[in-house]
Amino acid sequence: MRLVTKLSLVAVTIMTLAACQKEAEQKTVQLDTEQAKQSYSLGVSAGRYLGVAQEEYAKIDITLDQELVLRGVQDAIAGKVELTDEQLKSVMEGLDQQYQQKQIALVEAEAAKNIEAGKAYLAENAAKEGVMVTESGLQYEVLEQGDGEKPTATDMVKVHYLGTLTDGTKFDSSYDRGQPAQFPLNQVISGWTEGVQLMSVGSKYKFTIPSELAYGAQDKGIIKPNSVLVFEVELLEVVKPSEK
Repeated sequence: MRLVTKLSLVAVTIMTLAACQKEAEQKTVQLDTEQAKQSYSLGVSAGRYLGVAQEEYAKIDITLDQELVLRGVQDAIAGKVELTDEQLKSVMEGLDQQYQQKQIALVEAEAAKNIEAGKAYLAENAAKEGVMVTESGLQYEVLEQGDGEKPTATDMVKVHYLGTLTDGTKFDSSYDRGQPAQFPLNQVISGWTEGVQLMSVGSKYKFTIPSELAYGAQDKGIIKPNSVLVFEVELLEVVKPSEK
């Protein structure tokens, strides 16, 4: 669920509670009963959520007036809201739309930046000794050369691998899981399908995969749109049909 939608639900919840609450007077907090602790904890939880929401808005240059946010909460609880329900709904829908538009703009800007950064990284890496480049643009380096069989695209393979971004950030590792990965070679990203077919069992290669041979413009969380990916791969086995 989107952040703004959640915030809208919080606002609706506060308005609903306000209908059955009287205006509270300011007084010293006494947390000497379970009910007092529960009440206070609910307030803290809502306050922390609103604080996080404001921080998220601020990250994309949507600045909210904290005093008015607090005033809105107080007015809702007191049942004296300055806007109608229709106005509140319209404003929150507009805020939701603004948030989404700014998020899309940020993603598009980051994607464009990643394309240029990826081109520069690939050009620099291709110039390194021992790095070879295929016709598709896949870059690979032989770290250890095995003498076993080579897989075809339709084979099932068993591998150990480490996947990182170009800055060295690790996003996946079969080593960390403590067991090799096994999958049909034609059911992974095309950079893997092409690259692993170059390997003989017992080999270890380093692949630098252009974004178009990886996840392209997709946002995969830690893997941002148009990211170049780097993998170190050990080909352990070509799994025979009887072993699948």
